[in-house]
This record gives sequence, structure tokens and C-alpha cells, in this order.
Amino acid sequence: MTDASVPITQDVLTVPRKLQLGPINLVGLPRIELHDALIEAGTNAKQAKMRTGQIWQWIYQKGVREFDQMTNLSKDYRTFLKERFVVMVPEVVSKQVSVDGTRKYLIRIAGGHEVETVYIPEKDRGTLCISSQVGCTLTCSFCHTGTQKLVRNLTAGEIIGQVMLARDDLNEWPEPGRNPVNTARLLSNIVLMGMGEPLYNFDNVRDAMKIAMDPEGISLSRRRITLSTSGVVPEIARTATEIGCLLAISFHATTNEVRDQLVPINKRWNLDTLIDALREYPKVSNSERITFEYVMLKDINDSDADAHRLVDLIKGIPAKVNLIPFNPWPGAPYERSTNNRIHAFSEIIYQAGYASPVRKPRGEDIFAACGQLKSATERERKSRKEISAETGL
Repeated sequence: MTDASVPITQDVLTVPRKLQLGPINLVGLPRIELHDALIEAGTNAKQAKMRTGQIWQWIYQKGVREFDQMTNLSKDYRTFLKERFVVMVPEVVSKQVSVDGTRKYLIRIAGGHEVETVYIPEKDRGTLCISSQVGCTLTCSFCHTGTQKLVRNLTAGEIIGQVMLARDDLNEWPEPGRNPVNTARLLSNIVLMGMGEPLYNFDNVRDAMKIAMDPEGISLSRRRITLSTSGVVPEIARTATEIGCLLAISFHATTNEVRDQLVPINKRWNLDTLIDALREYPKVSNSERITFEYVMLKDINDSDADAHRLVDLIKGIPAKVNLIPFNPWPGAPYERSTNNRIHAFSEIIYQAGYASPVRKPRGEDIFAACGQLKSATERERKSRKEISAETGL
């Protein structure tokens, strides 16, 4: 049973979307908030809707950061905007490129905190793995990120800003005069599988993904966005109705005893509770299959019995199972299952009628693979007062 006295989200660590002092950053503001900010700053109410649309397209469709380049706005209005607003994305501190082409960005956000973002190129698409929190509160025992304390939630601007800076690096913003809809995409998919638990930062994740899906902006289909959660059950239904993206579950075990150790959030919402919520998700969102992520740990969760239990648990749910060979990190308490064991496990899932691909580790040489993300500069957990003092938020 859920303890109603315990908050579902880390609200104490959530920072506001816009600065209280100085110019307001327009990146990350939902359309209605952008519209309201323009009016509050002095834009004619009759023109605010048109101005909102123009600025929105410049920022998210064309990647423009300087108001002087927004040439369909009058010179006076551009000056007006420069005096009151900024268009800023997080700073790229460093970029590492793996031998397989994977790119890992260390990015700095307000307060000097750092998170990591990973771009994974594939033959017919490119996937960006983005972070939603600085650190993580879930302490999953197989995950390197889980060994870093949670500092705070990212703002919507810091989340969508990761998409924008990756497009900068990929040189993917359309050239003047080109229709962005007809442009082949290097960054075609987003997965919320980086640092943090997205559903513990629901509002900011939702607002950022709405921007990513907006047809007059970055314009990614909801089926090109996958949100991965460890099982924050009360927010799963909201994900279906308010975002509507694909869902992945960080599952990793077939008994409560083992999952309690691997994914401690299971102590709050156990397997039965989680599975019940997942059975309703495809019906609500009209989504495609739910992805069950399952890291393969030698002699922990990789037996034939585990595979058969997994099939029984997901029976009746439109699903696929991604098997993830454990990606080691210094001091990790687990070993990767052998290739033979992984493929035997996969075959049992496949014979039961479920796709069971084995994920190919990417970016292992730069610690960019699944479960390896951890910012170079660790931060201690901070109070709201300390965060506010650092960031000015």
C-alpha cells in the first residue's frame, strides 16, 4: 500500500521554470506561458498570439537564439525582446565520441550542476537519451547514476535544451528557405532514459515533450518519444493522458524479493500494483507496445525460471522485452550474464510470442551505455534555500 503521507514527487527540489530576476529565458516555456510573458512585458494583447507563433518557430523550428535574426519581427520589437528576454540552452562542457559514433555530452545548467546527455547514431535513425534530474533518488543497485545523490529536478528549458544543443552539434537546424518537414533527421528519436526518474519531475518533463512534439517546432511524433520509469505508479496514467508517448518500464526482476533489491521503489509499488497500472496504459493512450527493460545480471535474474515468470507477468499486455547486458562500472556489485545465458533467456521470451531483442551496448568506452551515466562533478543533496542561493531561481 502507498503511504499517503509521502509525496509522490520531489517538489522540494523542483525549481521554477523562469528566472525571478533579470531577463526571462523563453526556452522551455509552454506556448500559453510564452504568450502571457509577452503580454506581461508589454506586447499588445491583439498581437501577442501572432508574436508567440513567430518566436516559437524561430526558436524551435529554426534553432535561432538571437532576436536580431528573427527577421519577420520589426527592428523595434526585436529591441524590445532583447531588453526583456533571452533564448538560452545549457552549456556543453565537454563532448566525448565513442569508437561506435556515440556522442556523450557533459552539460552545465544553472547553479553549476552537471548532467549527461547521449546521442546514439543508428543506420536509419538517431536517438537522444536525455536526463530529467541532476542525480537520482531511486538508488537502483545496478545503475551507476543511482549512486549519485539527487540534487534537483531539471526545468523544462533544461530538458528541451538538451535536444536543442544536440541538434546544434549535429548541424541539424534547417538552412534558410528549406522546409524542415522534408529534411532527413539525424536526431529522430528521444528516450527519457538518462539521469533521474522522469515521473518524479512530471510537469517539467511533460512541458518539454509537448514542445518536442509541437508541429510548428521540433515536430517529433509521440511515437518517437519513449519515457522510461522505474514504476511511479500514480503518474503512469497521467503520462498516457497528458503526454501520450511510448512507455518503457525499468523492470529487471520477476519476484518482489529480487526487485526490492535491484529497484527499491518496488517496496512502495510492488510488481502486482505496477502490472495492474500497465495493463491500463495502452488502452488510455492508444499507444504501441510497452517496453519492458530487463538488465541481465549473472546468477541474479537470468535463470530460465525468471524468463518463464516474466512471460506470465506480462501476459495480456502488448509488450516487447529489451534485454540489456549489464554495463559494468568501477565498484559495481554485479557481473554481466554470459552471452549464452542471455540468448537462452531471450529464446524463452520469443517462443512465448514477445519480441526480445538483446540491446547492443553503445558507448561503453566513454561510459555512455545504459546505466553508466554519472556527471563528472558529483553534488551533495541541497536544500531549497541552498539551490535558490546558487541559481538565483
